[in-house]
Amino acid sequence: MMKKLGLIINPIAGMGGSVGLKGTDGVLDEAIRRGAVPRAAEKALRSLMVLLPLQGELTVLCAGKEMGENALESAGFSYHAAYQPVGSPCSAADTQAAAQAVAAAGADIIAFAGGDGTARDVCAAIGESLPVLGIPAGVKIHSPVYAQSPEKAGELLRLFLTGHTALTREAEVLDIDEKDYRLGILSTRLHGYLTIPYERRFMQGGKSPSPLSEKSQQLAIAASVAEDMADNICYFVGPGSTTRSLMDFLQTKNTLLGVDVLWQKQAIATDVAELEILSYMDKTPAKLVITPTGGQGYLLGRGNQQISPHVIKKLGKQNIIVAATPSKLAGLKGCPLLVDTGDPDADALLRGYVRVSTGYREAVMYPVE
Repeated sequence: MMKKLGLIINPIAGMGGSVGLKGTDGVLDEAIRRGAVPRAAEKALRSLMVLLPLQGELTVLCAGKEMGENALESAGFSYHAAYQPVGSPCSAADTQAAAQAVAAAGADIIAFAGGDGTARDVCAAIGESLPVLGIPAGVKIHSPVYAQSPEKAGELLRLFLTGHTALTREAEVLDIDEKDYRLGILSTRLHGYLTIPYERRFMQGGKSPSPLSEKSQQLAIAASVAEDMADNICYFVGPGSTTRSLMDFLQTKNTLLGVDVLWQKQAIATDVAELEILSYMDKTPAKLVITPTGGQGYLLGRGNQQISPHVIKKLGKQNIIVAATPSKLAGLKGCPLLVDTGDPDADALLRGYVRVSTGYREAVMYPVE
């Protein structure tokens, strides 16, 4: 029997990332004012391209216009729009109604492009009634219902739709309060569960916070990184508790969840966006200090979209300093570090091995996929 694939795109997902807003909920107008552009459809297309060889064997059910129809048309898929969004931009109510309509039309699995807020809306609409799979396109992607990248989402959908994998499991839908997040307060809440097709090599894990026992290890890393910092180089410090330990060690102001700028070991700007980062790079040599997300292993593309592909290419791999405690690396259980910037060339630039500072004058070489 011909399989039925559902597709829902949250077209505004991820727009707040590169402009430093840490999400798009409630701040879409401000994101647009700062120059943000939609990217979710592009990421959905990357998944769809993997499925092109199956298009004659698929019935694709989608939400209309920018919520799926436009992307399918540009990719050359035939489709049936099971739901038309009420207005533009679409809302959470549109996502929920679209999920219900696509499910009612008989979808075997629904792929949705967005972030944690989108997963929350899909969960509220259909619960665990049928399998779904997240295509990562948002700023906040803590929920383990998402594939590691759009391409891996496409590969897993292909395996599921062709019957080469039938294993499913429950996965948590997690989300945070973006208003608190923008104030530097990270509080994650469980909103329910979704059923996902499961092949570990394709899926990202849930984000894990750093335990208090890591503090001494983080400070040791901070001391080592600080000793090597030059006075004539501008340093961008990415989000995370490990990188925040560097700022604490230097006794300078910082933001836990933003990108800060150091000059001569003191903060000269905090919580900067992509264009501000590029502006500093036009004036002085620069380096970047980042840490992977706990439990997931993402270096770039999750919660730090201010560090855009343009920034990465301008920096070069040699100017990226990676810091992680031994326990954080052990928590990856042998899996590589990941990058998903949305730009294949930027991702390729980082692929291979990277030096990771793990303590005072201690480091390991670790693979990046």
